[in-house]
Amino acid sequence: MNDIRRSILWVVFGLSMVLIWDKWQIHNGHKPTFFPGAAPAVTAPAASTSQPAGGSGSNAGVPTAAQSGATPVGETPAAAPGAVAQRHEVTTDLFKLVFNSEGGSLIGAELLKHAEATGQSKDKTERPFTLLAQGGEHIYVAQTGLIGGNFPTHKTPMALVGNPTTLADGQNELQVRFESAEVGGVKLVKTYTFTRGRYDIGVQHEVQNVGSQAVTPQLYLQLVRDGSKLSSETPFYSTFTGPAVYTAEKKYQKIEFANIEKNKAEFVKSASDGYVAMVQHYFASAWLLGDGVARENFARKIDNNLFAVGSITALTAIEPGQSQSQQSRLFLGPQEEKVLETIAPGLELVKDYGWLTILAKPLYWLLEKIHGYVANWGWSIVLLVVLIKAAFYWLNASAYRSMAKMKKINPRIMEMRERLKGNPQQMQQEMMKIYREEKVNPLGGCFPILIQIPVFIALYWVLLSSVEMRNAPWVGWITDLSSPDPYFILPLVMAVTTLIQTALNPLPPDPLQAKLMWLMPLMFSVMFFFFPSGLVLYWITNNVLTIAQQAVINKSMGVPLKFSMPNFKA
Repeated sequence: MNDIRRSILWVVFGLSMVLIWDKWQIHNGHKPTFFPGAAPAVTAPAASTSQPAGGSGSNAGVPTAAQSGATPVGETPAAAPGAVAQRHEVTTDLFKLVFNSEGGSLIGAELLKHAEATGQSKDKTERPFTLLAQGGEHIYVAQTGLIGGNFPTHKTPMALVGNPTTLADGQNELQVRFESAEVGGVKLVKTYTFTRGRYDIGVQHEVQNVGSQAVTPQLYLQLVRDGSKLSSETPFYSTFTGPAVYTAEKKYQKIEFANIEKNKAEFVKSASDGYVAMVQHYFASAWLLGDGVARENFARKIDNNLFAVGSITALTAIEPGQSQSQQSRLFLGPQEEKVLETIAPGLELVKDYGWLTILAKPLYWLLEKIHGYVANWGWSIVLLVVLIKAAFYWLNASAYRSMAKMKKINPRIMEMRERLKGNPQQMQQEMMKIYREEKVNPLGGCFPILIQIPVFIALYWVLLSSVEMRNAPWVGWITDLSSPDPYFILPLVMAVTTLIQTALNPLPPDPLQAKLMWLMPLMFSVMFFFFPSGLVLYWITNNVLTIAQQAVINKSMGVPLKFSMPNFKA
């Protein structure tokens, strides 16, 4: 039986291998095994072909029957000859938006409550965060239209009706209305309704039959985005970027860009509930139809490094002179868990914790409650770790008592191993005898620690995924808990506390194992030099509390406070 020191070494080594394996999976375009919140993103260059006004995003083709399951009645029309796209800006308390007269599409969205730049510099720009954009190297737009005949699409010119494009002080609601000309006997009217304080936008599509024959169009709602990786990510951690589909049947299903390209994307195609979304770190967009509205979900590649996810719903037959309306909502905003829960069932899952959701959600709830009292996310992290350590106090105490006993008998073990190094069988027997005499369980310190690992991994994902950490200050030079420490003070403190914690543990008798037991935590600490400050702060707090508890238990058991260090010269 291996002793406790070897077990701890293998725990550290195993965790390191888990991290290395997941990064290798991401690097080679595969789905991560242990941390499903991370996923590869396609990094092919954007299309370089010239585009008319509105950019390549506006030229994304609408779904066809083969791609979506819809039944075609005619061909989708192109834009009217000579039509010139116009941009219309709309400002509310939360948004600065840009609409394109080509299809009345939403081609720009700045979130006024969130800054574009992150980092510890006090001189960073306060320009609002850009979520939707069309132009340059980034394309991310929201489009709608009709198929099933020669009807208006997101390529059809539409006119802005009325002038109000700003939500005035004291005004609770703003409506922006676009109308198309007649196409195939049909006019499409889009009405966007903005409500103060809400990130979900009401979108009504009114289909007017101004022709002489009945029509049965189908409405599509889609989000179009390039597959480029976010510039904010580092080689040391990665978050999911790409489409997602939620239904009551299969819950939350992420769709990797790479699988769309390979036609291997798996998700629920037919549903009468849920939503389609485009997700990135901290932010998301989603089209939501009402529950009970049958729809066909689709995800497809529409151009070089350009992808779409959306839904198609069929309208009932519309007689000449009649009209029919379909209500939907478009969410554009941050992944604030409490806000998402109030908008639609399952929308909070765009803040993805992977397989640890069952642990992560309660941890976030507790973190948010603590913040309600201290009003500082940094101190909230510290207090949350204190509460977790308190909850596991007796479990940890059992592990540290076992380690203390091992450290106490370590001189006897070392002497015995040196004396019987030529007789491995007798050495093992003598070791087991010492364990029985001293009532030491060599695995007693390992299992309590292993039980807690899922909790701390879940807390890791809570801190990495929470948009509240963006530009959130702690103290002094730490003005953004989502960005690395510019002076590496926190990572250095973490490295020191990790080494102190290692020194309090008994050394393995084998010299090579002893050296590895010191080197592996040190190498693991180096990774944290590039991690967000909030994550490093959480790990430092955990280390300090562990050192304190371990030192108290060692003293109570008469184990001298002596650091165990290997002989690196040997």
